[in-house]
Amino acid sequence: MKILLTGVTGYVGKRILPVLIDKGHEVICCVREKRRLTLHKPLLEKIRMIEIDFLDEVVPGILPDDIDAAYYLIHSMSSSKGKFDELESRAAENFKKHVESTSAKQVIYLSGISNQDSLSKHLRSRRMVEDILRSDRYSLTVLRAGIIVGSGSASFEIIRDIVEKLPILITPKWILTKSQPIAIRDVIQFLVGVLGRTECYGNNYDIGGPEILTYKDMMLQYAEMRKLKRRVYTTSLISPRISSYWLFFITSVSFSLSVSLVDSMKNDVTCKDNQLAELLKIQPITYKTALKYAFLRIKQNLVLSSWKDSIISSSLGLTLSDFIEVPNFGCYKDIKKLKVENVDQVIHNIWRIGGEKGYYYANWLWQTRGWFDLLLGGVGLIRGRKLPEEITTGEALDFWRVLYASREKKRLLLFAEMKLPGEAWLEFRIDENNVLHQTATFRPRGILGRLYWIATSPFHFFIFNGMIRNIAKTEEEDR
Repeated sequence: MKILLTGVTGYVGKRILPVLIDKGHEVICCVREKRRLTLHKPLLEKIRMIEIDFLDEVVPGILPDDIDAAYYLIHSMSSSKGKFDELESRAAENFKKHVESTSAKQVIYLSGISNQDSLSKHLRSRRMVEDILRSDRYSLTVLRAGIIVGSGSASFEIIRDIVEKLPILITPKWILTKSQPIAIRDVIQFLVGVLGRTECYGNNYDIGGPEILTYKDMMLQYAEMRKLKRRVYTTSLISPRISSYWLFFITSVSFSLSVSLVDSMKNDVTCKDNQLAELLKIQPITYKTALKYAFLRIKQNLVLSSWKDSIISSSLGLTLSDFIEVPNFGCYKDIKKLKVENVDQVIHNIWRIGGEKGYYYANWLWQTRGWFDLLLGGVGLIRGRKLPEEITTGEALDFWRVLYASREKKRLLLFAEMKLPGEAWLEFRIDENNVLHQTATFRPRGILGRLYWIATSPFHFFIFNGMIRNIAKTEEEDR
């Protein structure tokens, strides 16, 4: 079958793509920017990419006519400040117009479980998208999931952040909300399983794991698996607003996203009975088993996608291409150069930057800057990095976004997503003479931006000097 896949740079999209390819389907990936989709060459050669932004006005003829089915995996909640419902509506309307011009017989949409009368703004938005996507030109199949558990998933990372960091948890009452967590591998099985099944055309299905658990249950089971002693106490004194700040400071979510999550966490997300699992012969795994698989992938450095990859926090409405060209005029720059002996080792060092490894010099200052960014409502350093020794274009790395990463070209370019009175880039490049170039660029916004650079310049002098020296070290020198 010829499949149209949207949301391929997101968490679920990156997971389902290789499965569709393995099953022999011809996959056309819709992306806002081709450079955002980083795949291994053998997989990249098997797909076709079309650059399209479903928030833009519909231009006829962009999609091929002979599509058999399409996946709608676009969610705008994480990338907007309170207006994700408007973005969801516009993207869904435009997607529908595009697909209706093709021969597609089925559209599959991954929605959220929404069985209560009173729904959060996030879940109302999901229902709205379902209504928009219904059409007389094709059949819509809706799969509604609650908590998705897997390496890199938002729920897994949030629970990990909370449980790993806090031995005693004083929590809001929403942690007693019931959910039916489902492993990402089971989500993919269901999404692929309904493809082309005529008995699933026009139907909605709740999908979940075999257990109904509260968020407290999930935290305690996580702690038990990790052999951590944790005590959890709930109180009604913590308001939704305070809950949002609680999530924001403890976990790696932005404040705007934490507000949306807390709003959604007040709703039970348990499944209505249906026969889909029996029809597709799928036996969903338990929450603990899903956790074990997640940690196995992390241990093996096989995390295919992260929920953070599709989020650009401080550049809302902009794309990577808006920043891929580092400006030269009207900017402040800190440029360091150093001749290196072992190029492969230095590239290895560059590709390990951030996360637990840190920034090679004065890590306590970087951590202080991260906390300061959190206080200002930024992302801080708590996003970490997806893998300890691999970096791909488009992913999040602490408070940076990776704009370009090529070992072959010996270049790494990062763009700052912290709260700043301007824009900032950090670039590492090794030239043909084996000279390491480390360039920090700051484009100030008004007088405040200029004052910011002047105030931080004394720190730049020894931080960036120390950084390039330590990056240039070989393993022997490091010891």
